[in-house]
Amino acid sequence: MSLKDKYQSALDLAKENGAEMENFHEENDAIIFNGTVPSPYVRNLIWDKFKAINSLAKDADAPAEIHANITVKDDSVYHHHTVVAGDTLGEIAKHYFDDAKKYMAIFEANKGILKDPNMIVVGQVLAIPNP
Repeated sequence: MSLKDKYQSALDLAKENGAEMENFHEENDAIIFNGTVPSPYVRNLIWDKFKAINSLAKDADAPAEIHANITVKDDSVYHHHTVVAGDTLGEIAKHYFDDAKKYMAIFEANKGILKDPNMIVVGQVLAIPNP
């Protein structure tokens, strides 16, 4: 299996999450992965995918065979989340921060559109603050 084949799922994940890839190719026994992503959250998803492919922990260093330059378009927030049916701020906080108790950080970041942390509406786009 080539390195490109090995990391294809990371490229697919990047594209599914709005990345604009400048290049993705194999060169000198390494994979070159350069592109622009919409948010720090998407950048972290891609890095975590690289690590998962190699059975590494999320907090591990990236594999040496990966040479990536991932530029973030908007780092003023961690991500923008579109509310879907069944979402709660607690579930959203659990997804992005691994801690449902951080829901108030999301509420505070969105006070311009939210009046009550228990009332979010399908279709609302919430700013997820940087952790």
